[in-house]
Parts: sequence; structure tokens; C-alpha cells
Amino acid sequence: MDSRSASNSATPPTAGSPESAKKSARRKSTVQPMPRAQKPKGELLTVEEKKANHIASEQKRRQAIREGFERITKIVPNLDKSQGRSEAIVLNKTVAFLKNLIAEGKELELRCNELQIVTPPPAGMSKEKVKKEESPV
Repeated sequence: MDSRSASNSATPPTAGSPESAKKSARRKSTVQPMPRAQKPKGELLTVEEKKANHIASEQKRRQAIREGFERITKIVPNLDKSQGRSEAIVLNKTVAFLKNLIAEGKELELRCNELQIVTPPPAGMSKEKVKKEESPV
């Protein structure tokens, strides 16, 4: 058995092993990006600072995605926190919920038209824009 197959075995690396040191080094960067105001003008970022900036921006992006999914789960019915849901489940249920809302809106609009009830244009649309969408071009 060669060294590559030994390191890919099913047993996890021990606390003091080189494999665990590599993984923990990847997870946490000890280099903090230096604020631009503290660097002398014209000095470029070091490789470590670039890496730290990249890691920080990636963590910020992932956090924004997590918060967005949390907001969706608070709005869309049938998305309990206890489900251990995936992003795919959240997105699929959100699409189904939105399609249902759109269908209900169209049904209400038809009923209003049958009863000759004047309704305001949808939020964010002017009367002219609604007329343009309704009339065939």
C-alpha cells in the first residue's frame, strides 16, 4: 500500500497528524487583512492578505445566502426548521408557493372583472403599463 492510499483511508486523521494540521490550516486563517488606511500608498497586498480577503469575502457571501434562505423559510408555508431541509427543497417549495399565489391573483382578478369591480394596478406598475401588457402588439 502506498502513502496516497494510506492517507485516503476511512479512518479520520488523529489530532496531531499532518493531515489534521493541513485541514485545520485550511479552515481557519490566522492572517487578518490589513486595512487599506494602514498600508503605505502603492504597496500591494501580500499573498497571505489576498487569501485572507478572499476567505472573508467568501464567508460573507455564504452568510448572505444563509440569511436569504432563512428569510424565505419564514415567509413560505410548510418549511419547518425541523425538516432538515436542503436548499433544493426550499427553492422548489418557494416556486410552488409563488405559482399558487399568481394563480390565486389571476382568479381574483377574473372574479373582480365578472363583478365589474375596478381594481388598482399591481404594485410597481402604472395603469399604462398594465394596458400595454393586456393589449396584443
